[in-house]
Amino acid sequence: MEDFIQQVINGISLGSIFALIALGYTMVYGIIGLINFAHGDILMIGAYIGYAVTTYTNWGFFPALILAMAGCTILGVLIEKIAYKPLRKATRIAALITAIGVSFFLEYTMMYFVGAAKRGYPANVLSDHAFHIGNVVITVQQLYIIIVTVVLMIALQYIVHKTKVGKAMRAVSIDKDAAQLMGISVDRTISYTFAIGSALAGAAGVLFGIYYTSINPLMGMTPGLKAFVAAVFGGIGSIPGAMVGGLSIGVAETMVSGYVPNGSLFKDAVVYGILILILIIKPSGLLGKNTKEKV
Repeated sequence: MEDFIQQVINGISLGSIFALIALGYTMVYGIIGLINFAHGDILMIGAYIGYAVTTYTNWGFFPALILAMAGCTILGVLIEKIAYKPLRKATRIAALITAIGVSFFLEYTMMYFVGAAKRGYPANVLSDHAFHIGNVVITVQQLYIIIVTVVLMIALQYIVHKTKVGKAMRAVSIDKDAAQLMGISVDRTISYTFAIGSALAGAAGVLFGIYYTSINPLMGMTPGLKAFVAAVFGGIGSIPGAMVGGLSIGVAETMVSGYVPNGSLFKDAVVYGILILILIIKPSGLLGKNTKEKV
């Protein structure tokens, strides 16, 4: 039982990172119906900002987290304005191809400036202290990851349900034309959505670097795809669904690694297998709603 609890704790800490990334996917999709495959690379940029702050200054974890979120917020808005806004009325396949192109652009631009080699996150960003409850070990890193994720998710829920920006986002997600007739700026609301989603990805990048202790310019691809699976699993377009999906994928991955012989070799395949199953059994996801389109 203690081993099972340990795997659940490990899965929640990993799943918290996936949930933060998945929120960006699901918010953008809910507003404009776009799968932003460059989102994982925004996480990568956030990880490098956190690395630069913690390596070249005497600042600690929270300044690195805040600066990474701020930098990724600006980057997300710029990407939306430059790459996606001109294609607002284009076909979905054009926007999807553009998103893939932006992803490669970010990866190889970063590789040009910092090189392709892996870089180790500073070991002193957080304490290496651990709490022992019987044979269950909870590290300070895991506590920080979970607490930061919970705080950011509560803040997001507050923004979405209690602020004018959140009300505008919900209105635009339901009917853009009607929202515009009511005086809501659709373009500004979409920019806010990209800003918030990118800020969460920046925070996830710092947490990811601390969790895995190393970063590289291509690091955003795998967690980005897993977070996409989490968003689909929970119900793409549903914020609670992204949270549930991220935590579920994280726990599933650690359970496979912990209990299946050589599970660490094919834990990624299990995640993508979950995607295939959910698309076959319930394409709308756990908390998603089925929608009908007239033709």
